[in-house]
Amino acid sequence: MTRSPAEEHRRVAGAFTERVRGTTAWDVPAPPAGWTARDVVRHLVEWFPPFLYDGAGVSLPSGPPVDDDPVGAWETLAAGVQAVLDDPATPRKVLSNKHIGEVPLDRAIDQFYTGDVFMHTWDLAVATGQDTTLDPDKCAEMYAGMQDYDEVLRSSGQYGPRVEVADDVDVQTKLIAFIGRDPAWRPPTAPPTE
Repeated sequence: MTRSPAEEHRRVAGAFTERVRGTTAWDVPAPPAGWTARDVVRHLVEWFPPFLYDGAGVSLPSGPPVDDDPVGAWETLAAGVQAVLDDPATPRKVLSNKHIGEVPLDRAIDQFYTGDVFMHTWDLAVATGQDTTLDPDKCAEMYAGMQDYDEVLRSSGQYGPRVEVADDVDVQTKLIAFIGRDPAWRPPTAPPTE
């Protein structure tokens, strides 16, 4: 089933919002080296607004700082992006970027931002002990779409080395491993108290 970029964002951001609202400890380690659960939210909140403004002149509303209110920061961003995607004029606008050229704005948001939210849903979920299940159809779509860009993705610095997994694992495990995450990663346990 093909969804519009607005529908896809509503669905993907909704799943991430569930994990954000379900987080009770923000300073626990997350799978990206050196990150915490709070940093997963910080990454999304901080990289995308300048990318959108620089490429399309679109300003998103500012929320509270992630350090003070990660839930509020995320919800403000998600609502702002959804408003852009729900605007009937958005598909006629273009995002221009020296690395990707000119892309219809709604497609650019879908490809670069909504996909990022989808993958980071696993990071936040596994860091905070929540449901790590991702939509298998979306996993398959993203995994297939990334295969031809392996070298480009690695050279961007945004993905770690591919983690080797068995050929017969499920597609979510293949996607997580492809983007450089260890699918078996779990947060370290607290040392035992005496």
